[in-house]
Amino acid sequence: MTNISTSLLQNLEASLDGSLHYDDLLKTLYATDASVYRMLPLAVAYPKNKTDIKKLIAFAKANNTSLIPRTAGTSLAGQCVGTGIVVDVSKYFTKIIDLDIENKRVVVEPGVVRDQLNNYLKPHGLFFGPNTSTSNRCMIGGMVGNNSSGTTSIKYGVTRDKVIQLHTILSDGNEAVFKSLTTEELQNKLNQDDLEGQIYKQLHTDLSSKDIVNEIKTHFPKPEIHRRNTGYAVDDLLKEDGFNVSKLLAGSEGTLAFTTQITLQLDDLPPEHRVMVAMHFSSIEECLKAVIPAMKHDLFTCEMMDKTILDCTKHNKTQEENRYFIQGDPQAILMCEVRSNSIEEAKHKANQLITAIEKTKLSYANPVLIEENIDKANNLRSAGLGLLGNIIGDKKAVACIEDTAVALPDLANYINEFTALMTSYNQDAVYYAHAGAGEIHLRPILDLKTAEDVVLFRKITSDVAHLVKKYNGSFSGEHGDGIVRAEFIELMIGSKNYQLLKRIKHTFDPDNIFNPRKIVGAFPMDKNLRYLPNRVEPEVNTLLDFSASQGILREAEKCNGSGDCRKLPEFGGTMCPSYRATRNEKDTTRARANALREYLTQSEKANKFNHKELKDVFDLCLSCKACASECPSSVDVASLKAEFLYQYQKENGVSIRTKLFAYNNKLNQLGRQFKGVSNFMFSNGLTSALIKKSLGVAPKRSLPLLSSISLNNYYKSIKNQLVNNDFIKTVYLFNDEFTNQLDSEIGQDAIQLLTALNYKLELIKSEESGRAFISKGLLEQAQKVANQNVNIYKDLISEETPLIGIEPSAILTFKDEYPRLCNDKVSAKAIAKHTFLIEEFISNEIAIGNIKPEQFTLQEKTIKFHGHCHQKAQSNQIHSFNVLNLPKNYKVTLIPSGCCGMAGSFGYEKEHYKVSMQVGEQTLFPAVRKAPETTVIAANGTSCRHQIKDGTQRVALHPISILKQALIK
Repeated sequence: MTNISTSLLQNLEASLDGSLHYDDLLKTLYATDASVYRMLPLAVAYPKNKTDIKKLIAFAKANNTSLIPRTAGTSLAGQCVGTGIVVDVSKYFTKIIDLDIENKRVVVEPGVVRDQLNNYLKPHGLFFGPNTSTSNRCMIGGMVGNNSSGTTSIKYGVTRDKVIQLHTILSDGNEAVFKSLTTEELQNKLNQDDLEGQIYKQLHTDLSSKDIVNEIKTHFPKPEIHRRNTGYAVDDLLKEDGFNVSKLLAGSEGTLAFTTQITLQLDDLPPEHRVMVAMHFSSIEECLKAVIPAMKHDLFTCEMMDKTILDCTKHNKTQEENRYFIQGDPQAILMCEVRSNSIEEAKHKANQLITAIEKTKLSYANPVLIEENIDKANNLRSAGLGLLGNIIGDKKAVACIEDTAVALPDLANYINEFTALMTSYNQDAVYYAHAGAGEIHLRPILDLKTAEDVVLFRKITSDVAHLVKKYNGSFSGEHGDGIVRAEFIELMIGSKNYQLLKRIKHTFDPDNIFNPRKIVGAFPMDKNLRYLPNRVEPEVNTLLDFSASQGILREAEKCNGSGDCRKLPEFGGTMCPSYRATRNEKDTTRARANALREYLTQSEKANKFNHKELKDVFDLCLSCKACASECPSSVDVASLKAEFLYQYQKENGVSIRTKLFAYNNKLNQLGRQFKGVSNFMFSNGLTSALIKKSLGVAPKRSLPLLSSISLNNYYKSIKNQLVNNDFIKTVYLFNDEFTNQLDSEIGQDAIQLLTALNYKLELIKSEESGRAFISKGLLEQAQKVANQNVNIYKDLISEETPLIGIEPSAILTFKDEYPRLCNDKVSAKAIAKHTFLIEEFISNEIAIGNIKPEQFTLQEKTIKFHGHCHQKAQSNQIHSFNVLNLPKNYKVTLIPSGCCGMAGSFGYEKEHYKVSMQVGEQTLFPAVRKAPETTVIAANGTSCRHQIKDGTQRVALHPISILKQALIK
């Protein structure tokens, strides 16, 4: 590959309607995908149209470089990494072009998300069947490139089965449409004197040869293995009456042509009613033996997960609640789903399945899951890939042999031999399976930072390839060849067939510009790894304690690239609000973890955090904490950002605005001495505009006003009136800085409510929470207040005398950051154990009968509630829901919103205001605007209420204020 000058890239950039990036940060972010590989690309392109793609092809051809097509970048085999130009179509090629309901076909661009497509199709009674575990962010282009399949393949087939037609741009820059051809159309193609004609001639000549056909049939995987993606699908093309070359392109990993439009065959929506039998087994072998009898029962899915996956879910907050159906300590669970148009018939099918399995005496428990409860089990399974990243330390479950598929009758014997092979390597493999399809995701646990395990990486992969070949199985059952398996294609299909693949590649792409060295001419599978073997681990000292992950570097390395942070608002959750607003890879949780990992390991600076690129990548992080719970690997980017800012500011100083925001509590205390003047200046149009301009606050943002009285002063004034000798228990109310100064009325409601409910309330003088210091990276100041607060409360807080708080971001610092900030970690953890958001405390008291509906009004009220991000991540919205539902005639719904977009000071800052409002517009603002004026809007975060007011002009109330108003006087 030739050296390409910056001026050439600049000229290319200027010619595109989309954009081209060749800065170090973007190249770093696209150097990895969800695999173990890393290659720094020449540049990253976001083409806007087909003309841009043609220009990129011409540039690559003229300058001896290459194009690596990419959508969501979740490929596990290294398909999306390379040294050429990464062409990301996920930003602009996102249209659903046409729907033919009668023929059940849809035309889409490659950047359409799979689940997004199915949401669009659902009202028409149709859906696209192949369903990967990444379905809420993987894109149709990537699914075609990898021939993805997923849990539903036993019923609906794989992506190749659904591809009808592909619009492509060939390596000569001309467009070609590949579809099923009549005899006359095929002859016309064969007579064309251009690249498209050459493609048809070569394919037709080779596949008309009896010797070549016999070689394909003899050496390709067994035809009954429907999940296979070994090389190019010439075996599938043999079955095509209409010589549909789109079937060959499906699974070609972008190595033959650049696809711009995809026509898919759809299916009718599956029967509505679902029942799942979750069979529990004491061994992997027993589980696999049960697959054949289970598959006789018209299953829609047949999935296995092993003890390793199940144990990982114990430590993931989001997944803990999905473990409800697990009985005992199974070595494996086989999840078999049946469907029908009536629930009675579905249950009958499930009972027939249970009867058949019980006769085998293989399983020890067969719990039945019905309808929505199945989703919890499926969420547990689909999170499996990311959850493997929770293994603490450098040993990880490595994707190399995880795609092996064999015929069902061979499955148990194959796994027995595989297990013996792993035992010989002293390996405890991870079993994660589409068992009904004969495909097992087998992952050895290796430390690829060591040369010894890199050798083992190759050895295990090679030995398993030979084992799969023994059973004439598929080495690449689902996730493609990429880098990790392409080396073994010749072994799997034979040298003559491999030469055929090379001819196909050369005919399509004579200059080797499309994703080179994937499938043919492969990169070595043990080179270009994400980690350099036997590297000297950098010493990175931090103020926050990252010892739970063995340091900040390993916290960042927990990100395996599975891309959960790229899911869109319509799929729920909060992560990642900035990506949802911009749709830029740079603004994903994954990008921040990748960038930090890169600079901590590659930087030669004494302070490895001192890079502007890191500042850029963390800039739009709202510190919402969603990644700490929603990311299957629980990568806590909010903490990474706080530490980064602290370290970066050591070298670059702290801006005046940052200090003002960080010390806002002190400033509010000073402003309270002249409260009338302060509030006038903040609310008056002229003076507030001057203040905002001088501080870099967005002009359209309103400024918060000080409460008429601080909560401290209010409590002092009524303390003697709160004496109650017949109280249920004593609670300590943490008087956070926001409630004390800005939302005192809510604090007053909380005091009155708890007192009326017979709780003895104590409010003692303490420090602010330190939340503002943490969010602005002033960790030494945060540590100081944390130490002081822990010292104040350590002898007061217990199970009998809990600490409760009103503002989620403040009180939850006791549970989250304090144990990592404080010197006295034992006391900090003890306090954290008995610290609750006020709604959680009341919800728990409701559950044990200490608070009853009879204490509240019978008046009817409709309420919509938006929960704070930190509550969603570290507590649970259900507590606020329970509190608001306590009055018998209150009808409460949770707004399915993610982050509100305010995020403390983030939404005030003029450069972030636009993104802040975009985040609010994703779900929250439309839901509030749609609500009738009679509907009460509730939100428990001070920033959330402020954002709702600025974005919708509606006033949101705190749940505690609503409940206090509902008290029977």
